[in-house]
Amino acid sequence: MVTEALLEQYNQPVPRYTSYPTVPFWQEGLDADAWKSIFRDRFAAINQADGISLYLHLPYCESLCTYCGCNKKITTNHSVEEEYIRALLKEWESYRRLMGSQPVIREIHLGGGTPTFFSPRNLEWLISTLLKDSIIHPDHSFSIEGHPNNTTREHLQTLFDLGFRRISYGVQDNDPIVQFIINRIQPFENVARATEQAREIGFTSVNFDLIYGLPRQTIEGMTQTLEQCISLRPDRVAFYSYAHVPWTSRGQRLFDESDLPNAELKMNLYRLGKERFAQHGYVDIGMDHFSTREDELFIAREAGWLHRNFMGYTTQKSGLLLGLGVSSISDAYWGYAQNHKTIHDYLSAVNEGELAVTKGCLLSEEDARFRKYILDISCQGRTAFEAEDLETLAQYSFPKLRSLAADGLVEWDEEGAALTPLGHHFIRNVCSAFDLYLQRNKSKNEKPLFSKAI
Repeated sequence: MVTEALLEQYNQPVPRYTSYPTVPFWQEGLDADAWKSIFRDRFAAINQADGISLYLHLPYCESLCTYCGCNKKITTNHSVEEEYIRALLKEWESYRRLMGSQPVIREIHLGGGTPTFFSPRNLEWLISTLLKDSIIHPDHSFSIEGHPNNTTREHLQTLFDLGFRRISYGVQDNDPIVQFIINRIQPFENVARATEQAREIGFTSVNFDLIYGLPRQTIEGMTQTLEQCISLRPDRVAFYSYAHVPWTSRGQRLFDESDLPNAELKMNLYRLGKERFAQHGYVDIGMDHFSTREDELFIAREAGWLHRNFMGYTTQKSGLLLGLGVSSISDAYWGYAQNHKTIHDYLSAVNEGELAVTKGCLLSEEDARFRKYILDISCQGRTAFEAEDLETLAQYSFPKLRSLAADGLVEWDEEGAALTPLGHHFIRNVCSAFDLYLQRNKSKNEKPLFSKAI
């Protein structure tokens, strides 16, 4: 049973583990030539067999949602669309020159910002140009994040015609009081309309993003939000803990922290969500994600081929994720690279014919093995240890595993570790047992790096 005592004990700042090593431990000033070499080698190794994934960051929003920690640019001037798309395509061409053969596109995800800030015509121009002279993998998956207020039927039809079948809507909360304080006025009718239109056109997967822990949230308001959203039967739901990180997100400084739910209320909001999803047939996939039993995410978890990357949980087996656009992150297995975080710096680098990478991490063999432990736990719920890591595990991981086992969250020995049913509720905490960077730098961290787990 998930007790209040356990929730309090494990409500600690820990990463979401969309990468390992995690971003705060990456280095500024990534060697562009080293990154090119890693990218080129990785592409050659996996393109024909598995294909590649593309993440495109479209940063523009018409208004500022004060809770948001994403990289965004606020403007109502839509003339910025064309310049930005030209830069994305120029960056794509730079990577095409490194590939040496036709890319096999297995996965595309448009994130933001607000991708549906861009007109249907411009999205068609962007995607059709990217796919020109590329091979679309027969098992491809194309997805987009949409804002219910501005996602039109024309957006949806255009995207569907381009091969998109998945859409994720940022709902967050339906309570008008909460929407006002986070500056995201979004009537539930808009969510229902956007969902119904997507399904009418042929989208096979609709995801809702909901957040608990937002300012002025109440049990009553969250109950209504959950019931309204579940009534639309989204295929997936991401139920995120609000990450209050005002030291990195200036917009979060615009409301009074006294409006945030206290620890007890936030935990009750979390428990309420998990209980309601379970009551309505949704399965807890892990790390804030729920799905129906018919959804591919659940099927992938049961079959043992669920994966996790910067886009969250995915069913796609692609060993190379290429991020295009401002602040985008690429994952070439042996290295990560992040683009410039300001649009000005990003456009300057791309227009000068350079790769826009500015920060990253080159992985050691030890990094790769410990990343596997973390991915195994987060996706499959169990992992097996390599003999060469036993000394390091004994120093950094086993003491924490003993503590986790004492609380009933894991079962382990020197062969490996596995989550218990109770431990499934605390995946981020269990993964942190294998985070050597976090363990080795505990005493050095003078400022907060991560949001709390719950």
